[in-house]
Amino acid sequence: MYQFDISNGSKAELYRDLAAALDALTADEPDEIANMANAAALIWQYLPDLNWAGFYRMVDGELVLGPFQGKPACIRIAPGSGVCGAAAETRETQLVEDVHAFPGHIACDADSRSELVVPIVVQGALIGVLDLDSPHAARFDAGDAAGCEALMRILGPRLAQFD
Repeated sequence: MYQFDISNGSKAELYRDLAAALDALTADEPDEIANMANAAALIWQYLPDLNWAGFYRMVDGELVLGPFQGKPACIRIAPGSGVCGAAAETRETQLVEDVHAFPGHIACDADSRSELVVPIVVQGALIGVLDLDSPHAARFDAGDAAGCEALMRILGPRLAQFD
């Protein structure tokens, strides 16, 4: 069993501690599914106000559901469709304060109000995306985006078998 000392101070301290915990969880594990599962659980446990945290993997040109925490989710998402598809297509983080205002939003969970999706790119290849949903509008900010991007820079190379 793992136990981590995660700060409840500033957002920067929270993400610093999450990065150290993620690195410790995944450093010696070669299995990418296990690494995504532990990453999703870690994020779910320590980031407040989430109703979904998980991954979509790029498989044969589409995003396919990977390990997650939360309600059952959409299984396949085409690049360009919804927030996850936009992140995959542009390879840019998508920070959406109100998912109902996002053109083409895919409502896997009607309770979701805001979303943060971070593409996972390793050596130029899109491996997948980290997807976080919240039942609160404007839950995510630039600090969350930067923090999650840093987490995916740690995790991404440990998922490289998905390219």
